[in-house]
Formats: sequence, structure tokens, C-alpha cells
Amino acid sequence: MSLTQQVLKGNRLALSRLLTLVENNSPEGRAALAELFSHTGKAHLIGVTGSPGTGKSSLVNQLVLQYRKMDQKKVAVIAVDPSSPFTGGAVLGDRVRMRDLSGDDGVFIRSMASRGSVGGIAQTTAALAQVFDAAGYEIVIIETVGAGQSEVEIARLAHTTLVVEAPGLGDDIQAIKAGILEIADVLVINKADRPGVEHTERALRSSLELARPVSRVYHHGQAMTVKAHKPPPNTWIPPINKTIATDGSGIAKVIESIAKHMQYLRTSGEWNARERARLRSETEALVRDTLMTQFLEGLPEGAFESALERVFSHSLSPIEAAQFLAQTERPQTPRATKEQP
Repeated sequence: MSLTQQVLKGNRLALSRLLTLVENNSPEGRAALAELFSHTGKAHLIGVTGSPGTGKSSLVNQLVLQYRKMDQKKVAVIAVDPSSPFTGGAVLGDRVRMRDLSGDDGVFIRSMASRGSVGGIAQTTAALAQVFDAAGYEIVIIETVGAGQSEVEIARLAHTTLVVEAPGLGDDIQAIKAGILEIADVLVINKADRPGVEHTERALRSSLELARPVSRVYHHGQAMTVKAHKPPPNTWIPPINKTIATDGSGIAKVIESIAKHMQYLRTSGEWNARERARLRSETEALVRDTLMTQFLEGLPEGAFESALERVFSHSLSPIEAAQFLAQTERPQTPRATKEQP
């Protein structure tokens, strides 16, 4: 029985092996992804992002526990940890906060390093999510690195994106201007037992209202009422949930918000739109990687390194180097000829 067949039958050891092959971008892993693709498209992908220190891992731990208690859904967790820019290593320590999930056969936690990828997720994160989808996991939770304003790539991968904030981790302007707020489908204020939670909630509500102008404004100190622009009836407005992940407070409300968002995606047709956008983005990335590999393989030996040396010596600009390499004549591959009798 092949590795992919074992994965489809629920073999956890085979799943672990396949995830390693896929993460390493091996030929076996790529072949398995192609074979498994027809079995995907059923899982609900949930992204969890936010600044470091907001308690994302503890929140994910409670979300999975709640999902398992409610309806016994199979849940997979992909926890992306940052790679060191100096050593290339990663701690992969998110599972330390998810020890409550150990021993549950319906839960699979996979830690992976970002390997220098920006945007909060690794290049192979989408591929790992596909493997879990094919393996029958109904919920796939993807926890991003926690790098702050650059973590917007998760919105292209997940159906529902949770942005986690916490009181006392920055000023109001920082929270409002952060690009990650713009990708939120559900906002979560974790550590809600801390002082300043009301202040944080007001700041988040203000940021949401920027997209929905209020009906009362002030001009030269005088209140004036203007007609507000009402959002279209099918517009999703991110709810704000307050949680304390250490004891599970508020987790049920977050699960409810996620379920409502999923229902909205299904009824509005947004689910199919996001699926198409996600698959398009993934396909484009793979096309770029494939073309780059073929381009480098087609250059004469040493041509790329020679052009780089000229860039290093400032005798050629990077733009000129790219144009020069693009116009470099490729060595002709000799055609096979039939043997003469």
C-alpha cells in the first residue's frame, strides 16, 4: 500500500512521514500532493495571527479542546515558528502550550519553521494544509509566526482569519494602523483579565468604524448630523470577542463567531471566491518557482555566478544583470538521431 493510500486510511505514522516529504519539497512529496489533490476542498482553514505575546498558542489550545468536546471534529494544527536569520534553526516550541491535546487521536499538531519566508507563514504551509484536508481533518488551524504587521499572507490561505490582540501591548494608533487588522474576520482580545481591556476594545471598534462612517461629526466644534454610508446587507463585520485562554473563558463565543463566518461564506458565495483566490495564488507561486528553476538550469554553466560578480563589483546593476541573463543564449540540446542501418 502506497504512502498516500495509508494517509487516506488514517494512518498517523504515514501522515507524519508524508508531511516531512512535503515540507522538504521532495519529488515524492510533490507526487503525493498531486495524487491527494482530488480528495481536498472539504476542510475549514482557520488562520490565527497577531503580535507576539498575545497568547495565540494558548488560544489555539483552547479552540481545539472546545472543538473536540463539542462535536468530536478531527482537528489539525500547523504552528509556524520563526527561523533564526543567523543559524537558520527554529525553536518549534508552540506545542509546549498545547500539552492538553496530547494523546487525542483526533488531533494532529505539526510545527514547522518559516525558513525565511515573510508574511507569517512558510512557503509549504499551504501544501501541509492540503495534506491534512485530504487526510480527513475537518478543521485545520494555522498559527502564524507572530511578526506583527507583515502577517497578511495568512488571509490568502485561510477561509477565516482570527486576529488576536491583548491589552497593554502597544498604543491605539499602532493597533489601528497595523495591516493585520484589515484581514480580520474575527477579532479576539485575549488576556481580557488584564487592565486596559476596555481601552483596547474601543480602539478596535474605532478601527472597524473607519470603514463605516458615523452619522455624527464635528465641524468647528459644532455637532453636525450627516447621512452615514450603510454597509451592504451582505457585508461581514468582524465581531470582537474577549477571551482568557488560560482558563478557557470566552472560547465558546469565538467558536460561535467562526461558525457564523463559515455560514456567511457559504451563503454569500464567498467560500468559492476565497477557494479560487487561494488556489490561484498557490498556482502562481508554484509557476514562479518552476520557471525560475528552469531558467537557472538552462543558463550556460557559470553564467549566473559571473553576472553576480559583476553586480558585486558595481560594474553591472541588478536590472542590467537580469536583462543580460534573460538574453543569454541557451546551450542547444542535441537532438537524438536515428541510427543508420
